[in-house]
Amino acid sequence: MADTHDKATRSYNMSQIRSKNTKPEVLVRKFLFSNGFRYRIHDKRLPGKPDIILPKYKAAIFVNGCFWHAHENCRFHVLPKSNTTYWFPKIEKNVQRDSINYSRLIALGWKVIVVWECNLRPPSIEQTLEILVDEITTV
Repeated sequence: MADTHDKATRSYNMSQIRSKNTKPEVLVRKFLFSNGFRYRIHDKRLPGKPDIILPKYKAAIFVNGCFWHAHENCRFHVLPKSNTTYWFPKIEKNVQRDSINYSRLIALGWKVIVVWECNLRPPSIEQTLEILVDEITTV
């Protein structure tokens, strides 16, 4: 199946997708800050450059997009019907890289917390953020 956009349109669309400072990530950061948590963002010294780290709690938080990180059983993780020979390996590689980075962080003594984009939408947003605080503060 061919792409529905011409090359220039597809290129523009893809250029608008950000890997840092996404809306879900900023939402989590604002919530944490307003609740007294102090953090660093995108620390290059740690495996996988976690979106948010809380050194006091030795917690690394990844705010993952459901599509890009293959959130299982999620309605937002649907492989495109076109160009599957490109998309499937790309997303599979992301999942493998995530797994390796999480394992490395755990080996370094960090608590790894993954927050999925779909859980930061109504009606589950408040519950997700409450669970996040519990995960951060639980030893």
